[in-house]
Amino acid sequence: MKWDELTQVQREEVERQLTVISRGVVEIVPEDELKQKLMKSVVTGKPLNVKLGLDPSAPDIHVGHTVVMQKLRQFQELGHQVQIIIGDFTGRIGDPTGKSETRKQLTEEDVLRNAETYRKQIFKILDPEKTKVHFNSEWLAPMTFADVVKLSAKVTVARMLERDDFTKRYQGGLPISIHEFFYPLMQGMDSVALESDIELGGTDQKFNLLMGRTLQKEYGKDTQIAITTPIIEGLDGVQKMSKSLGNYIGIDEEPNEIYGKAMSVPDELMVKYYELVTDLSNEELEIIAQGIKEGTMHPRDAKMKLAYTLVRMFHGVEAAEAAQEYFVTVFQQRALPDDIAEFVLPEEEFEGGKMRLIKLLTLLEFAASNGEARRSIQQGAVKLNEEKLTDPNAEIEIASGDIIQAGKRKFAKLLRK
Repeated sequence: MKWDELTQVQREEVERQLTVISRGVVEIVPEDELKQKLMKSVVTGKPLNVKLGLDPSAPDIHVGHTVVMQKLRQFQELGHQVQIIIGDFTGRIGDPTGKSETRKQLTEEDVLRNAETYRKQIFKILDPEKTKVHFNSEWLAPMTFADVVKLSAKVTVARMLERDDFTKRYQGGLPISIHEFFYPLMQGMDSVALESDIELGGTDQKFNLLMGRTLQKEYGKDTQIAITTPIIEGLDGVQKMSKSLGNYIGIDEEPNEIYGKAMSVPDELMVKYYELVTDLSNEELEIIAQGIKEGTMHPRDAKMKLAYTLVRMFHGVEAAEAAQEYFVTVFQQRALPDDIAEFVLPEEEFEGGKMRLIKLLTLLEFAASNGEARRSIQQGAVKLNEEKLTDPNAEIEIASGDIIQAGKRKFAKLLRK
């Protein structure tokens, strides 16, 4: 199908869908084939089959897991069909991606119990009417040993060792069990069985996604597009979001807990969180990103909107309203005295709209010297709007009405003219 064979309306729809699909993704392989599939879908009215495989070994979903699910939701809103594969068969092996040793195999009871938890959680994000859930034992369990030999003959050991984790283990003399090679093959067979048009996964899943293309071609099917999504940092702003690291926001957590945790997202990651894990439109995202960049939206306000949005997505509007009210009452008002002295800041002390934190403390006479101010900051005694400031070299943006605190008894309401 050629681009100039489409009507103007059809071209605009393809371009619109490409814009939505491209938001926040790392890679589309290959992008020209995605455009072709979208053109065919728009012209025929037939939705694309968009696949995501879930390994049911860790069923408690946190916000980091929802990056790829938000992309699935966007596909649904564009009119496409989502295929969720619960890896009840592959889960008995465990995905070796990123592992330095062979993973413990799960029992059938473990897999099914975890899979049921997944089913309940994914529909906090996805539209159940546009989601088909499959267990890959449907097509993998009936395979005979002859089928498995035929499948394994389609991929070389050298190809398998292209995977970074396998290469490191091989070069390091660490064991690699033969059954681990079958994980990407089985994931690829999922794509063959369901004739998937697109498969999504994190950047660490690229090898497995491309295996789907390889096997679809070997079995005479149309090849799928591989789309990878970023791995999002957790609340520490450094490491991948993980329950074991404690830097996560769980989607099943209580509304107040989600709201409070979201308020601790590092300022520099706010736009990334908005882009990857919220259901806000591209237009809304642009307004927020621009507001943060230009300083017309205070980081605190942007963070409160992020916290509200996450609670609303996972628990509804009423819960979001209540969580926001609770946060404001308990965390913004509880520790503040009724009579806080106001202090008008001299505009000449600002450079580029910001003021050095140490300068602010000495201006307020919260510290007798720069050295004392630095020590106070490093000891965690300084807060702006109840958020702890720990960088003594920080230059901060200040809006009228902001509350600065040093220790337990020094407060000031900052004003700008």
